[in-house]
Amino acid sequence: MWWLPVLGLLVGLVLGTAFSLTIPAEYSRYTAMAILAALDSVLGAARAELDGEFDNRIFLSGFFANIILAGGLTFLGDRLGVELYIAAIVAFGVRLFNNLAMIRRRLLAKIRLG
Repeated sequence: MWWLPVLGLLVGLVLGTAFSLTIPAEYSRYTAMAILAALDSVLGAARAELDGEFDNRIFLSGFFANIILAGGLTFLGDRLGVELYIAAIVAFGVRLFNNLAMIRRRLLAKIRLG
């Protein structure tokens, strides 16, 4: 089943290039936060799969919770005039790089052993 996320990514890339979708500038921060939250969840799921601990319920709940939290921080920051979305950028950025490093280590270990 490892090919399923790759297939989803390819379908998304093809659809994204085939249909031109313009996002208004006032929503750019929300879109960026949603993308970061989604990437964090996907890389976390990939790491969990490599560790043999993947649970679809945890992935889906984390996926939507991350997006809602990031969007909520961005919205609240917009209303307060404070750039709270930067906190989400830092948190998701750190998690993205940590997950990517762990995935890379697991894959290199598998290549070395196999």
